[in-house]
Amino acid sequence: RCLLKMVKGNIIVPEEILNFCCNGLQGSTSPPRAQEPGEREEVAGAMASPSPARNPTEVQMSQLVLPCHTNHRNELSTGQLLKWIDTAACLSAERHAGCPCVTASMDDIYFEHTISVGQVVNIKAKVNRAFNSSMEVGIQVSYEDLCSGKHCNICKAYATFVAQGPLGSKVRLKPLTPQTEEEKIEYSIAAERRRMRLVHKDTLKDLLTHSPPDTERETRDGSGAVPAEKTRVESVELVLPPHANHQGNTFGGQIMAWMENVATIAASRLCHAHPTLRAIEMFHFRGPSQVGDRLVLKAIVNNAFKNSMEVGVSAEAYGQEMSVSRRHINSAFMTFEVLDQEGRPRMLPMVAPEPGDGERRYREASARKKIRLDRKYVVSCKQTEVPLSVPWDQSNKVYLSYNNVSALKTLIAKANWTLAREKEKVRMYTLEEDKFLSFRIEMSVCITASRAFSLLSNLRRRHEWDSHYVSAELVQKVDDDDMIYHVVSRMLRHESKPQDFVILASRRKPCSRGDPYVVAFRSVTLPTHPARDEFTRGETLCSGFCIWPESEEMSKVAYYNQATPGYLNYVTTNVAGLSSDICVTFEACEKFLLKNKEDLISQLQD
Repeated sequence: RCLLKMVKGNIIVPEEILNFCCNGLQGSTSPPRAQEPGEREEVAGAMASPSPARNPTEVQMSQLVLPCHTNHRNELSTGQLLKWIDTAACLSAERHAGCPCVTASMDDIYFEHTISVGQVVNIKAKVNRAFNSSMEVGIQVSYEDLCSGKHCNICKAYATFVAQGPLGSKVRLKPLTPQTEEEKIEYSIAAERRRMRLVHKDTLKDLLTHSPPDTERETRDGSGAVPAEKTRVESVELVLPPHANHQGNTFGGQIMAWMENVATIAASRLCHAHPTLRAIEMFHFRGPSQVGDRLVLKAIVNNAFKNSMEVGVSAEAYGQEMSVSRRHINSAFMTFEVLDQEGRPRMLPMVAPEPGDGERRYREASARKKIRLDRKYVVSCKQTEVPLSVPWDQSNKVYLSYNNVSALKTLIAKANWTLAREKEKVRMYTLEEDKFLSFRIEMSVCITASRAFSLLSNLRRRHEWDSHYVSAELVQKVDDDDMIYHVVSRMLRHESKPQDFVILASRRKPCSRGDPYVVAFRSVTLPTHPARDEFTRGETLCSGFCIWPESEEMSKVAYYNQATPGYLNYVTTNVAGLSSDICVTFEACEKFLLKNKEDLISQLQD
């Protein structure tokens, strides 16, 4: 190596560098230099085996928490963390889109821990799936203690970004091809999360319609209730160039940080203490704002529960002229707690809502709390933490359906399936992991995928090809895609009475080209169908069909079943369809599909 030396302000360039530069200008190269003694030689083949390729959309950000980033407790401000999260997610989205992107929404975020001064925040963001003009970005946040070497997860978030062309026009995105097993799982479930976002408002309306009276309000002493009006906060911010992104729009993370600030003030006015933010319900950006806009931020405590409170916050924008009506930019709901010296949540005073809109916000906050608990319990839990049969009601129906489909899609995306048996066209695979033994049986059938999907998703016709089904009664039609059945199976040899099941059947058509048709099954409990003495109540954790179109007339039909230890006794003869002779059952399934395909053709001809 040649060194540049600085002597009394004059740069002395070694002769070797001058020769190299001159030879380069003349289009020639200098002869290879002899290796100096002690100089390390390049290892042969060192570049031949590079590390595994990283997802091209992946962005990693590491930030050292400094005093300027913290609150009064010397902990990282949640507003600052939201800025970093939004920045990393936006950079990931723009890597895939190749053009400017704006934040459309941010899903619920649950903060598991706080971060102190001197610790490092590590953020990893990557695009999970691209739809037409929007894409989902997954963000994982953790912290690292540089002194102890400890690592800990903080939160996981999903953000939706929209690609924008000239003058704000939408851009059609190129599809994303997942590579690893984890990416395939996230890619597949992203479509289900998108569906859940779209029906969130309807879920809240249904719950408000069917919600019982507020028992907590009736049982707690309301004599010391704080009027909600006393917690109201209104603040204005002028959008300056440092607050804008590289497109001139107000940075989404900055808006979220301002919203968190006024929400914290409102929460403090109720409890007269410094609250801790525990969860944020979906941020939804309804429109952009630009440099020069004035942002009006409003917050009020909607409801206070025993140990937590919900604060509603909104952001409105207007220009220099007050005569122009304000534009609604964003709204969100934040859940706060107040911790004592031992870090335990303190009891909070009650809130006395204002008549009219205050009462509405009060009731909606109670409904959202119920939804949050169900969503966190059903959606956020790992597969092994969710009981086999979860109670079905209005508040959790969307999330049970999501869990049902996502569990099957996760099983489908697994990579370590082992071929256990093959007979003619039927192939059986097994997968052993943790506490589960999973099965996959597949075959190709001469039938369109849509027709096979229609036939196999109707459990009332299952007995026509599966001898282990005695009957299947439709108990409740939730919507066109989700139905609940009461299923009775035939009696097994070693049992004194037959089994019965209450099964949620969730069906999904392809979200985009290349996606399969999916029919997922899982057990639920219904008050109207408790366990009865004449049956042995059975349960299924995860099973269902996946149907891929291979051509216009051919489809690959695969059946999956994930069996728990208590379920393994019934693996060879059970309602899930794994009969003692799997090949015979699946061949009967093929005949059923072909027969009904021909029936459909003859009906069309008639």
